[in-house]
Amino acid sequence: MAGLRLGPLLRYVDGSSATVWVETSRPCAAEVRCADGTGGEARSFQIEGHHYALVPVTGLTPGTTRSYEVFLDGKRVWPLPDSAFPDSVIHTPSEGAAVSVAFGSCRWAAPPAGEKDPVGPDALDTLAARIAGDPEGERPDVLLLLGDQVYADETSPATRRWLAARRDLGDPPGSEVADYEEYTHLYYESWLDPEVRWLLSTVPSCMIFDDHDVIDDWNTSAAWLRDMRETGWWQERLMSGLMSYWVHQHLGNLSLDELATDPLYAAVLGAPDGTDALRAFAAEADADAAAVRWSYRRDFGRVRLLMVDSRAARVLAEENRSMLDAGSQRWLREQALDTRESYDHLLIGTSLPWLLPHLVHDAEAWNASLCRGDKGARWARFGEDLRRKADLEHWAAFPASFDALAALIAEVGSGPAAPATVLVLSGDVHHAYVAEAKWPSGESSEAHSGAPDARVLQLTCSPVHNSIPLSIRLGFRFGWSAVARVLGRRFARHGRCGRPAVSWRKTGGPWFGNQLMTLTLRGRSARLRLEQAQEPRGEKPRLETVVESDLVP
Repeated sequence: MAGLRLGPLLRYVDGSSATVWVETSRPCAAEVRCADGTGGEARSFQIEGHHYALVPVTGLTPGTTRSYEVFLDGKRVWPLPDSAFPDSVIHTPSEGAAVSVAFGSCRWAAPPAGEKDPVGPDALDTLAARIAGDPEGERPDVLLLLGDQVYADETSPATRRWLAARRDLGDPPGSEVADYEEYTHLYYESWLDPEVRWLLSTVPSCMIFDDHDVIDDWNTSAAWLRDMRETGWWQERLMSGLMSYWVHQHLGNLSLDELATDPLYAAVLGAPDGTDALRAFAAEADADAAAVRWSYRRDFGRVRLLMVDSRAARVLAEENRSMLDAGSQRWLREQALDTRESYDHLLIGTSLPWLLPHLVHDAEAWNASLCRGDKGARWARFGEDLRRKADLEHWAAFPASFDALAALIAEVGSGPAAPATVLVLSGDVHHAYVAEAKWPSGESSEAHSGAPDARVLQLTCSPVHNSIPLSIRLGFRFGWSAVARVLGRRFARHGRCGRPAVSWRKTGGPWFGNQLMTLTLRGRSARLRLEQAQEPRGEKPRLETVVESDLVP
């Protein structure tokens, strides 16, 4: 009899349909049965000896909520026996309703119950506890996880013990994960956390990878990639990372229509074992990043989300360095400009912040100039070494891409069809802040002269559950200062870097801690709330509001 190994995860939800992801112990028929009689069924598919199903749930009614159960070959496996949590539900949005979007990134798996948590309470655990304590109360309509859902290169003590029982950790890649089976262990460790398991079963989620889902500073530069490819373990690590991401995260980002036309999904479903088809896909993605698009679009009423792959889609050649390949840039532009009148808010989800503290931005632009060879070969070697050691690989390290995104945002945000806001949502940097972009008059874009009509903000929130070194706290606080700004311009002048296409100022933060941001979007209004996971002495962990403000009244 089939058992439930992982999940369920409630993934895609619109007004009439949803998808529910599960991993099972053997081949089976997975079924979702809702309390109102709706539901769906799917046969499992196999990858590397593991069995998964993505169950389509159809016939739903907008603006309604129904509990659901999961059955495998007719046997109920969810809710778990004696569960202390409320029923998992599927809530379908109604037209014109407010949209609540919670987001964050960078989550180490929480330690087992009863063990001390060295980095403090997990923001997702505390969110789950709040929703479970008041099932009829406030909850996000969607949870955006903006990268580093698992850490392939920073494993926990428990995972290291498991790896040591499997292979010799004296051989590369040591205590980091090496293959698909080891990736599945990371997902078990993270998503079998009872609070997170229940949360992901009842709040829809959208996901995108960042570097630690594969390795720290993934695709930093062409020289970095050459060095990695010369190792004996990198190829299998990358292939397994992409394969496991496709199974565990990417599939659930897609709508039923997208799934129906996806040739890889059809091949995997149609084969007794889909491993070869998925492995060939991962090999193609490795050989030619432009052959695969991980970015995707979601529309939530009059809110449009464009989730952008800012890792695998990079062009790394120094003379043509770009955060996005030509196809990805074209896709982003087309999706942003498509029927602009149909949305009031544009959310651009990118794991890496677009707007950074001014010193960091200028240092990254300066470093890009050095690595490009603008100051000679000696400076180029120094620049590459510094780039890797200091993690200088955000949007600012791709100056042409930074300016191209600024121009697109200005174009989208201008004119009578402009949305009320264009909000860039990011994580990665282990703290939170808000920065507002401003365009000098006449310099907003080639297509529009003057500042855009939309309010343009960088909203950065991380980590969900991770460490906050003192050096990061001090460095980022200093990075926003006036002194740091002067120092940054000296770096920029040395590298002969032009001024960026936009200026910006910090309007909130920096805030440090395990945290989540929530946007509430109603009509053309937007409200932001930042909450941190706190554990008052003698009390259970809970989310405490740090700041709440109207972005657009």
